[in-house]
Parts: sequence; structure tokens; C-alpha cells
Amino acid sequence: MSNGKDMNIKFITDKKGRKKEVILPIEEFENLLEDLEDLAVAAERRDEDTVDHEEVIKRLKEDGLL
Repeated sequence: MSNGKDMNIKFITDKKGRKKEVILPIEEFENLLEDLEDLAVAAERRDEDTVDHEEVIKRLKEDGLL
């Protein structure tokens, strides 16, 4: 997830110097959208039961994915 410090962000300000809009490269914008989608999925699934690592490995092997 982006922390904002490493991003190439530019601001559009009003006459008093207050930030009103943001300009950023499309790649960074797309990365932010991906992060938002990931957070939305995590929020939707927060009440689901967890599965331990060993069980995940077992299921992946059973499905031929590992």
C-alpha cells in the first residue's frame, strides 16, 4: 500500500495557497485504486472464519495447485 511519501504528487491551490486538487501519475492513481479494492474485499470478509497455513497448503496440494 502506498504511504504517500514516495509518490510524485502535485497540488492545485487556490489564491490563498490552500490545496484544492491533486495531480498524480496514472500508474500511482491505478495503484491507489487497487489498494482501495483490496481494502474493500478485506472489509467484506472480516467476519469470515480464518484458515491456518497448514490447511491452506493441504487444500492447495489437493487441488493440484502446489
